[in-house]
Amino acid sequence: MREILSLGRYFQARFGARVRKIPISLQGFTCPNIDGTLAKGGCIYCKNESFSPSLIKIQNLPATITMRKNLAQNPLLQAQLSQLEEQFLWHAEFNERKFGVQKFMVYFQSYTNTYAPISTLQALYDKALSFEGVVGMSIGTRIDCVDEAVLDLLGGYVKKGYEIWLEYGIQSVYEKTLTLINRAHSVPISSAKALFAATRARGIKVCAHLIYGLPGESEEMMLHSLESTLGFGVDGLKLHPLYVMRDTQLARMYEAGRYEPIDLESYVELIVKSLRAIPESIVLHRISSGAHSGDLLAPKWCFDKNIQMRLLRERLLEEGMVY
Repeated sequence: MREILSLGRYFQARFGARVRKIPISLQGFTCPNIDGTLAKGGCIYCKNESFSPSLIKIQNLPATITMRKNLAQNPLLQAQLSQLEEQFLWHAEFNERKFGVQKFMVYFQSYTNTYAPISTLQALYDKALSFEGVVGMSIGTRIDCVDEAVLDLLGGYVKKGYEIWLEYGIQSVYEKTLTLINRAHSVPISSAKALFAATRARGIKVCAHLIYGLPGESEEMMLHSLESTLGFGVDGLKLHPLYVMRDTQLARMYEAGRYEPIDLESYVELIVKSLRAIPESIVLHRISSGAHSGDLLAPKWCFDKNIQMRLLRERLLEEGMVY
């Protein structure tokens, strides 16, 4: 029986204890396909509050300024540092009290978390690593928002003994799909291979995100995206289905009959085929996702992650795999 290297198993082996990722969302952070630098509106499916529990805490704050790499000054920095501390302490206290967890990874989750001046990033990352029990960071970003300065900064934390992951949103390797979903990369997706190599050369671990069920993609295309991404060189993967949230461009496509979400049975079989192809050394950060919100339009099976995981585990056991 093959035991899949889940993130929990990886952390247990790495640190000898349970480790919990603490989700962080900070005022002023955005993406270059939202703020007009490369495009507007963001990805057609994107509604960050559907997957970020910490984003709710800052939703009603005034958007006085947004982060950009060339921002001369950041008047929001002190507010961001306070938000980081408040969110971390709340989640850490909850996890310690309820689950006895005492080690944590700070997870910069919402938007593009390297899309800011390097001085801002260093201040935030330094603060994150100063909290008691923190063993490292996981940082969500895009392949066109990481440069040598960011890699050098993060590589410095690795040298100090911290566990650092960069989570790159690949989603698909098909440029046609990326154009359709308004990803608006300023570099081709193929450039990820050199970027991943540069990231890993500094001891920073790479987790690539892939979405199954994107508009117009067949099973063959999804599995090809997986194969290509593995070829880029990764340490971990996040695989999850595309779901439709209200007030998104994808919702308008769905309501107009121009998009049909992936069904649960097809998704389960796709995950089974994917895990057969993924080397045993790759850390599986996620193989499902859910949206616990009344804004979820479809597929309804994404409302309950437990349903997904029960079926996935049962099916994987049939294939001789334990997740």
